[in-house]
Amino acid sequence: MTVVDKASVTGQDIRQYCTSLSRGDVGEYVLLPGDPARSDRAAKFLDDAILICDNREYRTFTGFYKGVRMSVMSTGMGCPSAAIGAEELINIGAKVLIRIGSSAALADNIKVGDLIISTGAMKNEGTSKFFVPDSFPCIPDFDLTALLLKTAREMAEGQEFKVHYGIGSTDDSFYGETPEYIERVHSYGCINLEMEASGIFTTAYRKGQRAAAIYGVSANLRTGEIYYADGTKESDNTKLAKAWDEEIKIALETCYRFERLKN
Repeated sequence: MTVVDKASVTGQDIRQYCTSLSRGDVGEYVLLPGDPARSDRAAKFLDDAILICDNREYRTFTGFYKGVRMSVMSTGMGCPSAAIGAEELINIGAKVLIRIGSSAALADNIKVGDLIISTGAMKNEGTSKFFVPDSFPCIPDFDLTALLLKTAREMAEGQEFKVHYGIGSTDDSFYGETPEYIERVHSYGCINLEMEASGIFTTAYRKGQRAAAIYGVSANLRTGEIYYADGTKESDNTKLAKAWDEEIKIALETCYRFERLKN
């Protein structure tokens, strides 16, 4: 009996199984929203953006920002699909991944429409545990995150939103985040809940590449500020939609500055 090593069938020189991408399809810098529609939104901020592939939850565009080739690829919801997407992107040459998306805040001073930059994630999910033990820390790349925070603070000057940073909890269950769970995680000092960061951070770290995450705040689960409760979440006039645009611009500018630091 021959046991198949799945990692051996997604090497660098073949089309990737889940994303259907090949080497040369993406730039070294990739933004990772969850919703495929958010890929469309981010692509509008790129010059000469081309839809490379739309397979499963993975919708991928590649274009240019200030002359630097960059891509955006949706990952769907949760760590399983996010980690798969990150792994396959790195297989074909991606070196810097920035997760962009929505997150629920836990700290009382964080408002809907603000931005959160992750400095670490609790692994309240199962995907990363296939690769590293529970005791292994789950953190983003330090240099990339420091530049992301610096860029965000500069671009937030004179704006209505504020930039926050801290450790969050990456969860497997959206509806399992009960009031009791929320209070427990908050007691640890976590400032937000989301569903992808630890999978992306772990994948990038073990494969020797860089990852970071920035979120637009969609709700504060402890103060009761929930801006999309009336179904207007996707409206371009909401604070959340404006936060999505701001995080996209900040992430792209961070990638551009990171590239300049290399030269």
